[in-house]
Amino acid sequence: MDARTTPARLREAARQAVRDARLPSGPPLRPTRRAWQFDVLVALTLGIATVYYGIDNVDNVVVREIAPGVERVLPRPSGPGGLALMVTLAAIASSALALRRRYPLAVLCIVTAATLATPQSVMRLTFYAFVIAVYSAAVYSPYRVATLAALPVSVALVGTSGNSVTPIVPNEYIALLILVPMAVAAVGLRTWKLRTDEGRTRLSALEREQAEALRRAVEHERARIARELHDVVTHNVSVMIIQAGAARKIMKTSPEQAGEALLAVEAGGRAAMTELRHVMGLLTMADESGGTDGCADPADTTAVPAPQPGLDQLETLVGRVRDTGLPVDLTVTGLPRPLPPGLELAAYRVVQEALTNTVKHASGATAAVTVEYGPERLRVEVTDTGGHPGAAAGSGRGLIGLRERLAVHDGTLNTGRRLTGGYRVEALIPLETP
Repeated sequence: MDARTTPARLREAARQAVRDARLPSGPPLRPTRRAWQFDVLVALTLGIATVYYGIDNVDNVVVREIAPGVERVLPRPSGPGGLALMVTLAAIASSALALRRRYPLAVLCIVTAATLATPQSVMRLTFYAFVIAVYSAAVYSPYRVATLAALPVSVALVGTSGNSVTPIVPNEYIALLILVPMAVAAVGLRTWKLRTDEGRTRLSALEREQAEALRRAVEHERARIARELHDVVTHNVSVMIIQAGAARKIMKTSPEQAGEALLAVEAGGRAAMTELRHVMGLLTMADESGGTDGCADPADTTAVPAPQPGLDQLETLVGRVRDTGLPVDLTVTGLPRPLPPGLELAAYRVVQEALTNTVKHASGATAAVTVEYGPERLRVEVTDTGGHPGAAAGSGRGLIGLRERLAVHDGTLNTGRRLTGGYRVEALIPLETP
């Protein structure tokens, strides 16, 4: 069984090797204009030198000592035919090098053929072009399998053919052949060092930019969380303080009303804890083992952050404010429709912040909340009639946070005192056309 299948396996392996040789391991090199100019210059320089060498050596006879006391006579091509042959071989081998980056394997084949056709007495015509072609195929060819097969074949053909006598370098060129590679290596080393330093500089700059972007993101997140905490804590704690103060004043005269006020304080505290749990849930979630944050109910291991408050919870918000003794009217006009959660949260925070400011800074006032669903925008307005003279003024931080929230949705916030007295907060948020 194995004896019959072995030839089939070998044939399949050979076919696979042929397919691999035909597939490039990467895209073909696209030489730059400077690379094209350099290759053309190399081809032209080598072509002129080799053609001159061929013309200068027509009808010459070379005597080489191949062993002590043994000399070999190597006649070079002579006559017009010999001159035409040497010029043609030199021109073909040299001119092909102009395409050594774009078509390295094809150049290798052409130069190898020209080298094999070159008489052994004038190997300099094509030998140097052959060395450059071998190097170019090894460096630039995208067909790695074909290149690994072609390179040893080309070298073996040139080394074992009848033209196996390699050219002898004249003594006057030896110093040049030593110094030129050293100079090229030095220039290459310096270029590599400069590029490495530039790469390090770019990497350092990129790392600094990433660190700066991370720092800005952290600051932005901290500012956003600070706004959330400000909205949650300020509103609920303000309501709780007013209700607790009212309960203290009527504790002896109206215990039942004091109890209702304390229940309202408790409800406000629970609402504050719920919203705080949600805000903290933005930073940390319950782990997979069922652990919870410090604000969660220890008995509830499946607790998740509560949904973001929206416009559908305005009745609850207004009800909590009314419990503090502040009369509030809520009016909704237009056709209510689902809006993005972030947009609804921004509108909810506008009402929450405005009512909180009214409770804190406009004691004895009445407030009105208007929500208007328009075809192209959502309008939220909170007004109050003004409180007793001498009320403390706010820091304005909450309104700054509201403007930042609305700016995310291309909305605007207009605030200011009313001509008839009191304060007005108006938010305009663009909506997509339904």
